[in-house]
Amino acid sequence: METAPESKKDEEPKDEAVHLKREITLLQAIALTIGTIIGSGIFISPKGVLMNSGNIGLSLLVWLACGVLSMFGALCYADLGTTIKKSGGHYIYILETLGPLPAFLRVWLEFILIRPASAAVVALAFGRYVIEPLFMPCHAPILAVKLITALGVCLVIALNCWSVSWAANLQTALMVLKLVAITLIIVPGMVALFSGHTEHFQDPFDSSSLALDKLPLAFYSGMFAYGGWFFTSYVTEEIVNPERNIPIAVIVSVSIVTVAYVLANVSYYTFLTVEEVLASKAVAMSFADIALNRFSPAIPILVALSCFGTLNGGIFASARIFFVASRERQWPHLFSMIHIERHTPLPALILMLPVIFLMVSIGDLYGLLNFFSFCRWLFIGLATLGLVIHRFKYPDLPRPFKVPIFIPVVFTVTCLFIVGMSLYSDPFNTGMGCAITLSGIPLYYLMVKNPRVPEKCMAAFNSLTMKLQLLLTVIPQEIKTF
Repeated sequence: METAPESKKDEEPKDEAVHLKREITLLQAIALTIGTIIGSGIFISPKGVLMNSGNIGLSLLVWLACGVLSMFGALCYADLGTTIKKSGGHYIYILETLGPLPAFLRVWLEFILIRPASAAVVALAFGRYVIEPLFMPCHAPILAVKLITALGVCLVIALNCWSVSWAANLQTALMVLKLVAITLIIVPGMVALFSGHTEHFQDPFDSSSLALDKLPLAFYSGMFAYGGWFFTSYVTEEIVNPERNIPIAVIVSVSIVTVAYVLANVSYYTFLTVEEVLASKAVAMSFADIALNRFSPAIPILVALSCFGTLNGGIFASARIFFVASRERQWPHLFSMIHIERHTPLPALILMLPVIFLMVSIGDLYGLLNFFSFCRWLFIGLATLGLVIHRFKYPDLPRPFKVPIFIPVVFTVTCLFIVGMSLYSDPFNTGMGCAITLSGIPLYYLMVKNPRVPEKCMAAFNSLTMKLQLLLTVIPQEIKTF
């Protein structure tokens, strides 16, 4: 495929060559992980976990179990990321361990479903928390929420197009604000609990509303709140000293988040009854109205900034999947190009916008959550299955960080069990996710493995690629970074 003329690689110093630079430090990697995990999840998922688990006691166990599972998954990805030194996360690990077809299905789903649906869930939460206080005690009009949501998405895309370091530094600053928001929830709850306010914890395992068939959906809500432990694997080629910093970043981040999430949920239940949690559209705001009094207006602002940070981290990392898939010749060539001056994957960022806007227009947070969770956790389970296979296939391969084999085995079995059970619990949404996954198979054989595109169509596509390349001022990466 033709492209616009490139700079002469041999005449450029390495620092000036167009490439994604290795400039994400350990602190920024921790900020990316914590800042992406703590977002809308802890502020909206408590309702989903409680609704599908049936009681307070089981819901708290689900939150703890999700934290342990996330740690297992994070350790597996740290193993993979220090062995397979390419960016791209799930996609590149599946490509290197299970082959090109499942890898293509993963990037296909990332583009049309997982990233836009995930971004829409977080962005809608951002929009609601920004504008809801202006309409209190009434609910904000849905159109106003969606307009603010669209503005937030555009702002994040623009920031990531402008500068990698700006996006990473913003993520660090927002991580601090997220921890402040979580602390404002935890401290009043712990004070009240130790003062004897335990009335909401009487009979915590009440079985009257227990529905075991809905338990996988409770895990989806909980694991959504922990989603983000894998984002350092998306940017492996941009992390300073990845063999050391990736394992440290994920262990520190997931440990902090697990403790914070369990304590935050205990605080919610200290002040709110089961009925109040289930009736609330924004659990953190309902909590703030009761527990924080005059400080309650600060919570929506902090939660909105928290959601913005998660949106920023998710888009920052996901652009690298499309960049790497394009570099591996499984995705359109334009996606592997980088802005000449900004050194950002500008096409991969901009071309996510239309599908994200489509998902925002759908607007059902919990429907979207179940819709994309099936696909996300199926392929995460496949990636860790790939780790087990890779271990047996290449036993002598150097592994700077090696986890015990039982960890990927337990994590893989759990992921696949939850995915299988969800087909029974919510057959429509998970069935749609399954159908969209399978729709990528004919596309793979037609467009990737044995391309059967008419010459005129290919010529038109190449011409469009060149025009967009010139318009966006982008070229392919000039030096190898892995």
